[in-house]
Amino acid sequence: MSDATIEVIRLAPNVPVFDLPIIVALERGLFRAHGIEVEFVARHDPVTSNQDAFKRQKESLYESGRADAYNLCEWAGLDRSDRSGRGSRVHALRPAVAAQVILTFDLDIQEPRDLAGVPVGINEFTGSHYTALQFLEGTLPREDIVLQHVGEPFLRYQQLKAGTLRAASLMEPYVSLALKEGAHIISANFYRGAEVISPDLTPAQRQGYLAAVNAAADLIRADFGSFKHHLIVDQIRDRIAPHEIADHFVHYAHAKPLDPKRFAYTTEWMRSWNLAPEHGAFDELVVI
Repeated sequence: MSDATIEVIRLAPNVPVFDLPIIVALERGLFRAHGIEVEFVARHDPVTSNQDAFKRQKESLYESGRADAYNLCEWAGLDRSDRSGRGSRVHALRPAVAAQVILTFDLDIQEPRDLAGVPVGINEFTGSHYTALQFLEGTLPREDIVLQHVGEPFLRYQQLKAGTLRAASLMEPYVSLALKEGAHIISANFYRGAEVISPDLTPAQRQGYLAAVNAAADLIRADFGSFKHHLIVDQIRDRIAPHEIADHFVHYAHAKPLDPKRFAYTTEWMRSWNLAPEHGAFDELVVI
């Protein structure tokens, strides 16, 4: 395919641990090898946040038409596609399989039961929110689960370390940083996220994109250590080195479809928390 026929797929950035297959695919020329051109339209902003999901960086870039795709958690992918003013679809479950980990520096909190009535810091309507509900509802009565919107993971970690939060849900590299700085784990939950795309992208573009990030996932899995430096944002660069990031709180696998059975189970669980998409059926929110 000649350069003149390659259309650029513009991506809104997410937290680096989730975007690592994209970063590696760009670094190694894997998108071009699969006949597509991909670029990030901005650098990830680890500080600015908003309780309104559509005013956050990746959603606002997509909704304004400046980006064609982004990734986020599975539940949020369905929520955003249902509520998108521009229209989007969940294309696949993303390659990053990450743990959201509830951490604390508080010695009075040693197990999930100790979190009864204790606010857990999250970013509302993201993986930190949904996974916290998932693993706390197996231990606590729902009325004892208290989640507090704080924002991006860097902001959650700041408050956790300062002691203004007793517990927070976080992913890498903040899990390894927290453990290094004296925190301990209360619970962890691995989950898949969703690749959310514009329905205007062609099947060939979607397939080329997934083939490239899958190839990148293979490279990461074979030698994660070579890519850990990409996970460290500037705000914590002097506090943790790449080799100090653990191997076991994130792994990378091939993207896979969100099938109707999983969609039905996921939306039913979301409905039990009054978080389900209001209007979308499977064929309205998902494209295979």
